Amino acid sequence: MAPTVSDSARPGYGQLLRTPGAWTFLLPGFAARQPFAMLTISIVLLVQHTTGSYGQAGAVAAATGVSMALFAPQSGKLADRFGQRAVLLPGVLVHAASVSALTALALADAPLWALFAAAVPAGASVPQIGPMVRARWAARLDGSPLMPTAAAFESVTDEFTFVVGPVLATALCTGVHPAAGLIAEAALTLVGGLLFAAQKRTQPPVVRAAAGDGSTPRASALSIPGVRVLVIAFLGIGSVFGGMQVSITAFTEEIGDPGVNGVLYGIFAAGNMLAGIACGAIAWKKGPLHRVVLGYVGLTLAASTLWAVESVVLLAALGLLVGLCIAPALIGGYTLVESLVPAGARTEAFTWLTGAVALGQALAVTAAGQLADTRGASAGFVVPLVGTALALITLVALRSRLTPSTGPTGPTGAAATGRIAARGASGVDHRSRVTVD
Repeated sequence: MAPTVSDSARPGYGQLLRTPGAWTFLLPGFAARQPFAMLTISIVLLVQHTTGSYGQAGAVAAATGVSMALFAPQSGKLADRFGQRAVLLPGVLVHAASVSALTALALADAPLWALFAAAVPAGASVPQIGPMVRARWAARLDGSPLMPTAAAFESVTDEFTFVVGPVLATALCTGVHPAAGLIAEAALTLVGGLLFAAQKRTQPPVVRAAAGDGSTPRASALSIPGVRVLVIAFLGIGSVFGGMQVSITAFTEEIGDPGVNGVLYGIFAAGNMLAGIACGAIAWKKGPLHRVVLGYVGLTLAASTLWAVESVVLLAALGLLVGLCIAPALIGGYTLVESLVPAGARTEAFTWLTGAVALGQALAVTAAGQLADTRGASAGFVVPLVGTALALITLVALRSRLTPSTGPTGPTGAAATGRIAARGASGVDHRSRVTVD
Protein backbone atom coordinates (compact mmCIF):
# COMPACT_ATOMS: atom_id res chain seq x y z
CA MET A 1 0.00 0.00 0.00
CA ALA A 2 1.31 3.45 -0.87
CA PRO A 3 2.33 5.73 1.99
CA THR A 4 -0.18 8.40 2.87
CA VAL A 5 0.64 12.08 3.14
CA SER A 6 -1.55 14.63 4.87
CA ASP A 7 -2.91 17.53 2.87
CA SER A 8 -0.78 20.00 4.83
CA ALA A 9 2.44 18.05 4.54
CA ARG A 10 4.94 18.66 1.81
CA PRO A 11 6.10 15.37 0.26
CA GLY A 12 9.82 15.22 1.00
CA TYR A 13 12.86 12.97 0.79
CA GLY A 14 12.56 11.95 4.45
CA GLN A 15 9.07 10.59 3.94
CA LEU A 16 10.12 8.92 0.72
CA LEU A 17 13.07 7.11 2.26
CA ARG A 18 10.85 5.81 5.07
CA THR A 19 8.84 3.85 2.51
CA PRO A 20 8.87 0.21 3.73
CA GLY A 21 11.47 -1.84 1.87
CA ALA A 22 12.96 1.11 -0.04
CA TRP A 23 16.53 0.70 1.17
CA THR A 24 16.61 -2.96 0.20
CA PHE A 25 16.57 -2.01 -3.48
CA LEU A 26 18.10 1.49 -3.32
CA LEU A 27 21.55 0.47 -2.09
CA PRO A 28 22.19 -2.41 -4.51
CA GLY A 29 20.48 -0.37 -7.22
CA PHE A 30 22.96 2.45 -6.73
CA ALA A 31 25.91 0.09 -6.99
CA ALA A 32 24.47 -1.57 -10.08
CA ARG A 33 23.75 1.66 -12.00
CA GLN A 34 27.16 3.24 -11.34
CA PRO A 35 28.85 1.42 -14.26
CA PHE A 36 26.41 2.92 -16.81
CA ALA A 37 27.98 6.34 -16.25
CA MET A 38 31.42 4.87 -16.87
CA LEU A 39 30.77 2.91 -20.06
CA THR A 40 30.81 5.54 -22.82
CA ILE A 41 33.71 7.61 -21.52
CA SER A 42 35.75 4.46 -20.81
CA ILE A 43 35.24 3.24 -24.38
CA VAL A 44 36.16 6.65 -25.80
CA LEU A 45 39.34 6.88 -23.74
CA LEU A 46 40.49 3.32 -24.48
CA VAL A 47 39.73 3.29 -28.21
CA GLN A 48 41.14 6.80 -28.72
CA HIS A 49 44.30 5.61 -26.98
CA THR A 50 44.66 2.56 -29.22
CA THR A 51 43.57 4.17 -32.51
CA GLY A 52 44.46 7.84 -32.06
CA SER A 53 41.07 8.90 -33.44
CA TYR A 54 38.15 10.49 -31.61
CA GLY A 55 35.98 9.67 -34.60
CA GLN A 56 36.62 5.94 -34.33
CA ALA A 57 36.35 6.05 -30.54
CA GLY A 58 33.05 7.86 -30.79
CA ALA A 59 31.75 5.40 -33.38
CA VAL A 60 32.51 2.39 -31.17
CA ALA A 61 30.92 4.08 -28.17
CA ALA A 62 27.94 4.96 -30.34
CA ALA A 63 27.50 1.30 -31.30
CA THR A 64 26.95 0.45 -27.64
CA GLY A 65 24.47 3.32 -27.29
CA VAL A 66 22.47 2.40 -30.38
CA SER A 67 22.27 -1.27 -29.43
CA MET A 68 21.22 -0.32 -25.91
CA ALA A 69 18.52 1.99 -27.26
CA LEU A 70 17.17 -0.80 -29.47
CA PHE A 71 17.28 -3.58 -26.89
CA ALA A 72 16.52 -1.73 -23.64
CA PRO A 73 12.76 -1.45 -24.28
CA GLN A 74 12.60 -5.15 -25.05
CA SER A 75 14.43 -5.82 -21.79
CA GLY A 76 11.88 -3.65 -19.99
CA LYS A 77 8.98 -5.43 -21.67
CA LEU A 78 10.38 -8.80 -20.65
CA ALA A 79 10.84 -7.52 -17.09
CA ASP A 80 7.18 -6.44 -17.00
CA ARG A 81 6.13 -9.85 -18.29
CA PHE A 82 8.42 -12.23 -16.42
CA GLY A 83 9.88 -10.16 -13.58
CA GLN A 84 13.06 -8.14 -13.23
CA ARG A 85 15.17 -10.94 -11.79
CA ALA A 86 14.57 -13.19 -14.80
CA VAL A 87 15.99 -10.50 -17.11
CA LEU A 88 18.83 -9.28 -14.90
CA LEU A 89 20.58 -12.56 -14.19
CA PRO A 90 21.50 -13.45 -17.78
CA GLY A 91 21.90 -9.78 -18.73
CA VAL A 92 24.70 -8.94 -16.31
CA LEU A 93 26.63 -12.07 -17.30
CA VAL A 94 26.43 -11.25 -21.01
CA HIS A 95 27.38 -7.64 -20.38
CA ALA A 96 30.45 -8.46 -18.32
CA ALA A 97 31.61 -10.95 -20.94
CA SER A 98 31.03 -8.55 -23.84
CA VAL A 99 32.85 -5.64 -22.19
CA SER A 100 35.76 -7.93 -21.37
CA ALA A 101 35.91 -9.01 -25.01
CA LEU A 102 35.80 -5.40 -26.22
CA THR A 103 38.63 -4.48 -23.87
CA ALA A 104 40.80 -7.37 -25.04
CA LEU A 105 40.17 -6.60 -28.72
CA ALA A 106 41.00 -2.92 -28.32
CA LEU A 107 44.27 -3.72 -26.55
CA ALA A 108 45.13 -6.20 -29.29
CA ASP A 109 44.70 -3.49 -31.97
CA ALA A 110 41.86 -5.44 -33.56
CA PRO A 111 40.20 -3.97 -36.65
CA LEU A 112 37.32 -1.58 -36.23
CA TRP A 113 34.72 -4.14 -37.32
CA ALA A 114 35.82 -6.45 -34.49
CA LEU A 115 35.36 -3.65 -31.96
CA PHE A 116 31.87 -3.06 -33.32
CA ALA A 117 31.11 -6.78 -33.04
CA ALA A 118 31.91 -6.67 -29.32
CA ALA A 119 30.34 -3.26 -28.73
CA VAL A 120 26.88 -4.31 -29.95
CA PRO A 121 26.25 -7.06 -27.34
CA ALA A 122 27.92 -4.89 -24.70
CA GLY A 123 25.33 -2.18 -25.30
CA ALA A 124 22.41 -4.52 -25.81
CA SER A 125 23.01 -6.16 -22.43
CA VAL A 126 23.41 -3.00 -20.32
CA PRO A 127 21.28 -3.75 -17.22
CA GLN A 128 18.34 -1.34 -17.02
CA ILE A 129 18.74 -0.68 -13.31
CA GLY A 130 17.45 2.90 -13.34
CA PRO A 131 14.12 2.04 -15.02
CA MET A 132 13.77 -1.01 -12.78
CA VAL A 133 14.24 1.08 -9.64
CA ARG A 134 11.72 3.63 -10.95
CA ALA A 135 9.26 0.82 -11.63
CA ARG A 136 9.71 -0.40 -8.04
CA TRP A 137 8.95 3.09 -6.75
CA ALA A 138 5.89 3.33 -9.01
CA ALA A 139 4.62 -0.02 -7.76
CA ARG A 140 5.02 0.96 -4.11
CA LEU A 141 3.80 4.55 -4.44
CA ASP A 142 0.96 4.15 -6.93
CA GLY A 143 -1.49 6.98 -6.25
CA SER A 144 0.77 8.66 -3.67
CA PRO A 145 1.85 12.33 -3.81
CA LEU A 146 5.35 11.05 -3.08
CA MET A 147 5.72 9.84 -6.67
CA PRO A 148 7.13 13.15 -8.04
CA THR A 149 9.57 13.16 -5.12
CA ALA A 150 10.64 9.64 -6.07
CA ALA A 151 11.20 10.79 -9.67
CA ALA A 152 13.36 13.66 -8.41
CA PHE A 153 15.27 11.35 -6.08
CA GLU A 154 16.02 8.96 -8.94
CA SER A 155 17.24 11.82 -11.11
CA VAL A 156 19.53 12.95 -8.30
CA THR A 157 20.82 9.39 -7.93
CA ASP A 158 21.40 9.11 -11.68
CA GLU A 159 23.27 12.38 -11.75
CA PHE A 160 25.34 11.52 -8.72
CA THR A 161 26.52 8.49 -10.65
CA PHE A 162 27.33 10.79 -13.57
CA VAL A 163 29.36 12.96 -11.21
CA VAL A 164 31.31 10.00 -9.83
CA GLY A 165 31.38 7.71 -12.90
CA PRO A 166 33.20 9.86 -15.47
CA VAL A 167 35.67 11.13 -12.86
CA LEU A 168 36.38 7.58 -11.70
CA ALA A 169 36.66 6.25 -15.26
CA THR A 170 38.96 9.08 -16.33
CA ALA A 171 41.15 8.64 -13.26
CA LEU A 172 41.44 4.91 -13.89
CA CYS A 173 42.13 5.29 -17.60
CA THR A 174 44.68 8.09 -17.27
CA GLY A 175 46.24 7.17 -13.93
CA VAL A 176 46.23 3.37 -13.93
CA HIS A 177 45.78 1.95 -17.45
CA PRO A 178 43.69 2.91 -20.50
CA ALA A 179 41.66 -0.29 -20.05
CA ALA A 180 41.10 0.11 -16.31
CA GLY A 181 37.84 2.02 -16.76
CA LEU A 182 36.17 -0.73 -18.75
CA ILE A 183 37.49 -3.45 -16.46
CA ALA A 184 36.01 -1.67 -13.45
CA GLU A 185 32.74 -1.11 -15.31
CA ALA A 186 32.37 -4.82 -16.07
CA ALA A 187 33.18 -5.84 -12.49
CA LEU A 188 30.76 -3.35 -10.92
CA THR A 189 27.99 -4.35 -13.32
CA LEU A 190 28.40 -8.01 -12.45
CA VAL A 191 28.51 -7.59 -8.66
CA GLY A 192 25.94 -4.79 -8.40
CA GLY A 193 23.54 -6.39 -10.86
CA LEU A 194 23.53 -9.71 -9.06
CA LEU A 195 22.94 -8.03 -5.69
CA PHE A 196 20.03 -6.03 -7.11
CA ALA A 197 18.51 -9.11 -8.75
CA ALA A 198 18.57 -10.83 -5.36
CA GLN A 199 16.01 -8.34 -4.00
CA LYS A 200 12.97 -10.35 -5.05
CA ARG A 201 10.53 -9.00 -2.45
CA THR A 202 10.51 -5.46 -3.82
CA GLN A 203 10.31 -6.15 -7.55
CA PRO A 204 6.96 -5.12 -9.12
CA PRO A 205 4.48 -7.95 -9.53
CA VAL A 206 3.72 -9.09 -13.03
CA VAL A 207 0.44 -7.33 -13.87
CA ARG A 208 -2.03 -9.21 -16.02
CA ALA A 209 -5.31 -7.75 -17.19
CA ALA A 210 -8.43 -9.24 -15.68
CA ALA A 211 -10.39 -11.52 -17.94
CA GLY A 212 -13.16 -9.81 -19.86
CA ASP A 213 -11.99 -6.22 -19.24
CA GLY A 214 -11.47 -5.70 -22.96
CA SER A 215 -7.86 -4.57 -22.60
CA THR A 216 -4.79 -5.67 -24.50
CA PRO A 217 -2.46 -7.03 -21.84
CA ARG A 218 0.71 -7.05 -23.92
CA ALA A 219 0.41 -3.77 -25.82
CA SER A 220 3.70 -1.90 -26.02
CA ALA A 221 4.15 1.26 -23.97
CA LEU A 222 5.26 2.89 -27.22
CA SER A 223 1.66 2.65 -28.46
CA ILE A 224 0.82 5.52 -26.08
CA PRO A 225 1.24 8.86 -27.95
CA GLY A 226 2.68 10.66 -24.94
CA VAL A 227 5.43 8.08 -24.57
CA ARG A 228 6.43 8.57 -28.20
CA VAL A 229 6.69 12.33 -27.68
CA LEU A 230 8.82 11.84 -24.57
CA VAL A 231 11.09 9.43 -26.43
CA ILE A 232 11.81 12.11 -29.05
CA ALA A 233 12.35 14.72 -26.35
CA PHE A 234 14.75 12.49 -24.43
CA LEU A 235 16.88 12.12 -27.55
CA GLY A 236 17.72 15.77 -26.96
CA ILE A 237 18.88 15.09 -23.42
CA GLY A 238 21.03 12.27 -24.76
CA SER A 239 22.59 14.66 -27.27
CA VAL A 240 23.70 16.84 -24.37
CA PHE A 241 25.32 13.97 -22.49
CA GLY A 242 27.08 12.57 -25.56
CA GLY A 243 28.10 15.91 -27.03
CA MET A 244 29.46 17.14 -23.71
CA GLN A 245 31.46 13.97 -23.04
CA VAL A 246 33.32 13.96 -26.35
CA SER A 247 33.65 17.73 -26.74
CA ILE A 248 34.96 18.26 -23.21
CA THR A 249 37.47 15.43 -23.76
CA ALA A 250 38.61 16.97 -27.05
CA PHE A 251 38.74 20.44 -25.48
CA THR A 252 41.02 19.34 -22.64
CA GLU A 253 43.27 17.54 -25.14
CA GLU A 254 43.51 20.72 -27.24
CA ILE A 255 44.60 22.82 -24.28
CA GLY A 256 47.09 20.16 -23.14
CA ASP A 257 45.39 19.33 -19.84
CA PRO A 258 43.51 16.02 -20.31
CA GLY A 259 43.39 15.38 -16.57
CA VAL A 260 40.79 18.11 -16.07
CA ASN A 261 38.33 16.28 -18.33
CA GLY A 262 36.68 14.31 -15.54
CA VAL A 263 36.44 17.39 -13.32
CA LEU A 264 34.69 19.43 -16.04
CA TYR A 265 32.22 16.69 -16.81
CA GLY A 266 31.69 16.17 -13.10
CA ILE A 267 30.79 19.86 -12.70
CA PHE A 268 28.29 19.55 -15.54
CA ALA A 269 26.71 16.50 -13.91
CA ALA A 270 26.80 18.17 -10.49
CA GLY A 271 24.60 20.96 -11.86
CA ASN A 272 22.04 18.37 -12.86
CA MET A 273 22.26 16.71 -9.47
CA LEU A 274 21.79 19.98 -7.56
CA ALA A 275 18.80 20.92 -9.70
CA GLY A 276 17.36 17.47 -9.13
CA ILE A 277 17.61 17.90 -5.36
CA ALA A 278 15.79 21.22 -5.64
CA CYS A 279 13.09 19.75 -7.88
CA GLY A 280 12.27 17.13 -5.28
CA ALA A 281 12.25 19.57 -2.37
CA ILE A 282 10.02 22.24 -3.92
CA ALA A 283 6.22 22.06 -3.70
CA TRP A 284 5.49 22.88 -7.34
CA LYS A 285 2.42 24.87 -8.35
CA LYS A 286 2.95 23.99 -12.01
CA GLY A 287 2.53 20.49 -13.37
CA PRO A 288 5.30 18.27 -14.80
CA LEU A 289 4.46 19.15 -18.41
CA HIS A 290 5.06 22.84 -17.71
CA ARG A 291 8.39 22.03 -16.07
CA VAL A 292 9.44 19.81 -18.98
CA VAL A 293 8.88 22.58 -21.53
CA LEU A 294 10.61 25.21 -19.39
CA GLY A 295 13.52 22.84 -18.81
CA TYR A 296 14.05 22.41 -22.55
CA VAL A 297 13.82 26.15 -23.15
CA GLY A 298 16.55 26.76 -20.59
CA LEU A 299 18.61 23.85 -21.87
CA THR A 300 18.52 25.12 -25.45
CA LEU A 301 19.51 28.64 -24.42
CA ALA A 302 22.37 27.42 -22.22
CA ALA A 303 23.69 25.03 -24.90
CA SER A 304 23.70 27.81 -27.50
CA THR A 305 26.81 29.37 -25.91
CA LEU A 306 29.04 26.31 -25.54
CA TRP A 307 30.63 26.44 -28.99
CA ALA A 308 32.24 29.83 -28.27
CA VAL A 309 34.01 28.78 -25.06
CA GLU A 310 37.79 29.14 -24.94
CA SER A 311 38.67 28.84 -21.24
CA VAL A 312 38.36 26.09 -18.66
CA VAL A 313 36.70 28.38 -16.11
CA LEU A 314 34.04 29.56 -18.56
CA LEU A 315 33.39 26.03 -19.76
CA ALA A 316 32.97 24.90 -16.15
CA ALA A 317 30.47 27.70 -15.51
CA LEU A 318 28.45 27.04 -18.65
CA GLY A 319 28.59 23.29 -18.08
CA LEU A 320 27.13 23.85 -14.62
CA LEU A 321 24.33 25.96 -16.12
CA VAL A 322 23.53 23.32 -18.73
CA GLY A 323 23.41 20.69 -16.01
CA LEU A 324 21.03 22.79 -13.94
CA CYS A 325 18.59 22.91 -16.86
CA ILE A 326 18.55 19.15 -17.49
CA ALA A 327 16.93 18.05 -14.22
CA PRO A 328 13.52 19.78 -14.64
CA ALA A 329 13.13 18.28 -18.11
CA LEU A 330 14.29 14.82 -17.08
CA ILE A 331 12.31 14.61 -13.85
CA GLY A 332 9.17 16.05 -15.41
CA GLY A 333 9.31 13.47 -18.19
CA TYR A 334 9.69 10.54 -15.82
CA THR A 335 6.88 11.90 -13.63
CA LEU A 336 4.55 12.07 -16.63
CA VAL A 337 5.03 8.34 -17.24
CA GLU A 338 3.19 7.49 -14.02
CA SER A 339 0.02 9.21 -15.29
CA LEU A 340 0.32 8.17 -18.94
CA VAL A 341 1.27 4.48 -18.70
CA PRO A 342 -0.52 1.50 -17.08
CA ALA A 343 1.26 -0.21 -14.22
CA GLY A 344 1.98 -3.35 -16.25
CA ALA A 345 4.02 -1.44 -18.85
CA ARG A 346 5.94 1.10 -16.80
CA THR A 347 9.28 -0.69 -16.75
CA GLU A 348 9.10 -0.83 -20.54
CA ALA A 349 8.12 2.86 -20.71
CA PHE A 350 11.02 3.88 -18.48
CA THR A 351 13.42 1.82 -20.61
CA TRP A 352 12.13 3.53 -23.77
CA LEU A 353 13.09 6.85 -22.21
CA THR A 354 16.43 5.56 -20.98
CA GLY A 355 17.02 4.00 -24.39
CA ALA A 356 16.21 7.32 -26.06
CA VAL A 357 18.82 9.04 -23.90
CA ALA A 358 21.32 6.34 -24.87
CA LEU A 359 20.48 6.65 -28.57
CA GLY A 360 20.73 10.43 -28.45
CA GLN A 361 24.01 10.06 -26.63
CA ALA A 362 25.28 7.59 -29.23
CA LEU A 363 24.37 9.82 -32.16
CA ALA A 364 25.88 12.82 -30.39
CA VAL A 365 29.10 10.97 -29.57
CA THR A 366 29.50 10.04 -33.23
CA ALA A 367 28.69 13.51 -34.57
CA ALA A 368 30.74 15.36 -31.96
CA GLY A 369 33.67 13.00 -32.48
CA GLN A 370 33.70 13.61 -36.22
CA LEU A 371 33.40 17.36 -35.74
CA ALA A 372 36.15 17.38 -33.12
CA ASP A 373 38.47 15.45 -35.47
CA THR A 374 37.85 17.72 -38.46
CA ARG A 375 36.97 21.14 -37.04
CA GLY A 376 38.14 21.13 -33.43
CA ALA A 377 36.49 20.76 -30.04
CA SER A 378 34.39 23.91 -30.31
CA ALA A 379 32.50 22.45 -33.30
CA GLY A 380 31.53 19.42 -31.21
CA PHE A 381 29.63 21.68 -28.81
CA VAL A 382 27.15 22.49 -31.59
CA VAL A 383 25.69 18.99 -31.22
CA PRO A 384 23.93 19.59 -27.85
CA LEU A 385 22.44 22.80 -29.22
CA VAL A 386 20.96 21.13 -32.29
CA GLY A 387 19.64 18.16 -30.32
CA THR A 388 17.91 20.21 -27.62
CA ALA A 389 16.46 22.70 -30.12
CA LEU A 390 14.86 19.90 -32.15
CA ALA A 391 13.51 18.29 -28.98
CA LEU A 392 12.01 21.60 -27.84
CA ILE A 393 10.27 22.12 -31.17
CA THR A 394 8.78 18.62 -30.93
CA LEU A 395 7.58 19.16 -27.38
CA VAL A 396 5.89 22.45 -28.14
CA ALA A 397 4.22 21.10 -31.26
CA LEU A 398 2.94 17.87 -29.63
CA ARG A 399 2.48 18.89 -25.98
CA SER A 400 -1.24 18.08 -26.08
CA ARG A 401 -0.33 14.38 -26.28
CA LEU A 402 1.36 14.59 -22.87
CA THR A 403 -1.90 15.36 -21.08
CA PRO A 404 -3.70 12.18 -19.93
CA SER A 405 -7.28 11.98 -21.19
CA THR A 406 -9.86 11.96 -18.40
CA GLY A 407 -13.42 10.84 -18.15
CA PRO A 408 -16.12 11.25 -15.51
CA THR A 409 -14.44 8.89 -13.07
CA GLY A 410 -10.78 9.51 -13.77
CA PRO A 411 -8.10 8.51 -16.25
CA THR A 412 -9.20 6.65 -19.33
CA GLY A 413 -7.46 4.64 -22.00
CA ALA A 414 -4.08 3.23 -21.06
CA ALA A 415 -4.03 4.80 -17.62
CA ALA A 416 -7.42 3.36 -16.74
CA THR A 417 -6.30 -0.07 -17.87
CA GLY A 418 -3.37 0.20 -15.49
CA ARG A 419 -5.63 1.18 -12.60
CA ILE A 420 -7.97 -1.76 -13.27
CA ALA A 421 -5.05 -4.18 -13.48
CA ALA A 422 -3.46 -2.80 -10.32
CA ARG A 423 -6.77 -2.97 -8.44
CA GLY A 424 -7.28 -6.56 -9.52
CA ALA A 425 -3.79 -7.54 -8.40
CA SER A 426 -3.73 -5.78 -5.03
CA GLY A 427 -7.37 -5.54 -3.99
CA VAL A 428 -7.06 -1.77 -3.62
CA ASP A 429 -8.81 0.79 -5.80
CA HIS A 430 -6.26 3.46 -6.75
CA ARG A 431 -8.54 5.55 -8.95
CA SER A 432 -8.68 8.37 -6.41
CA ARG A 433 -5.03 9.22 -6.92
CA VAL A 434 -3.61 12.59 -5.96
CA THR A 435 -1.44 14.67 -8.22
CA VAL A 436 0.98 17.11 -6.67
CA ASP A 437 2.49 19.74 -8.93
